[in-house]
Amino acid sequence: QVQVMESGGGPAQAGGSLRLSCTASGLSLSGLTLFDSAVGWFRQDQGKEREGVACISGMDDATYYAESVKGRFTISRDSAKTTLYLQMNSLKPEDTAMYFCAKYRDAEYCELGKLNYWGQGTQVTVSS
Repeated sequence: QVQVMESGGGPAQAGGSLRLSCTASGLSLSGLTLFDSAVGWFRQDQGKEREGVACISGMDDATYYAESVKGRFTISRDSAKTTLYLQMNSLKPEDTAMYFCAKYRDAEYCELGKLNYWGQGTQVTVSS
C-alpha cells in the first residue's frame, strides 16, 4: 500500500518561513519511485478549489510554480531522491491552506486532474 506523508506545517507569522517535507512508502512494491514522474505540492483552503503550488518534472527536474508563490516558494528534493521539500518564505495570510504532496501520473507536469498518489496534507496557517 502506497502512503504519502507530509510534515512541517503549522502556524506562522506573515513574513515568516516554513519548510514542508514529503516522503512516500510502498512505491517500490509497484515498481515505482517517488520521482519517476512529476511530483509536487498543491493546496486547498476551506471552501476553495485546489491550487497547484509547485512541481518538479520527472523527466528533467525542471521546476514550475504558481504565479502566486513565485519568488517566495522553492521546491526541491534531496540527493537520495527520497524526500520532497517545499521551502516557503515571505509567507502571507493568503497562503493559509492544507498543503498536499502528490505524485502525478504524468512524467513531466503536475496536472491536478492526473493525481496518482497524495497524502493527508499538512496545515499551514499564516497570521497577519
